[in-house]
Amino acid sequence: MQQISLHQVLPQVFAQRTDLASEVWNTEVHFEKGNSYLIEADSGMGKSTFCSYLLGYRHDYSGTIFFDGDDISQYQVGQWVDIRQRHISMLFQEMRLFAELTAWENIVIKNQLTQHISVADIERWLESLGIADKKDVKAGLLSQGQQQRVAFIRTLAQPFDFLVIDEPISHLDDRNAELMADILLQVKRQTQCGIIATSIGKQLPLEYDYKLKL
Repeated sequence: MQQISLHQVLPQVFAQRTDLASEVWNTEVHFEKGNSYLIEADSGMGKSTFCSYLLGYRHDYSGTIFFDGDDISQYQVGQWVDIRQRHISMLFQEMRLFAELTAWENIVIKNQLTQHISVADIERWLESLGIADKKDVKAGLLSQGQQQRVAFIRTLAQPFDFLVIDEPISHLDDRNAELMADILLQVKRQTQCGIIATSIGKQLPLEYDYKLKL
């Protein structure tokens, strides 16, 4: 996938509003593979909703979303499975880890399906993010910051053209946010992926090609 386009997309909840000053909603916007985008939002402006639209989890909007010119409203289940397995990976704000599985198991359960990254990569990233000693601890027993780092590594354990990150550093200190950004830059150089990060305050410290106001 090379491009994600939104054409006059507007969540139904905003249908009656006449005061929107958004660079994303109800306009024409394109996200190109290889570029990094920051979408800055005020609370209640649909940040997580936007992310859900890109994965086809929600459809409560007017307008059209295109993947490489294809209208995603016409996608069947099999096409969405392919999108979520091979083209778009998402780091959710709520992390969505399996609490009863260890940190290591949460990561490799996805990688076993894709064989996308090596065990050495996983171990190196765990070490870099300071949680190598937590790999055999159940996710439900980890702090929120530790869970966020595990979820981040798991997000990388599949092939993707675009990485969508919903409020990625809400539970991280500045040092770990910088470490996460360094790993992302390495992945971006290797894969030429696109990155779409959202924020309502603290930002992932990347060099963004474009910044948009939601």
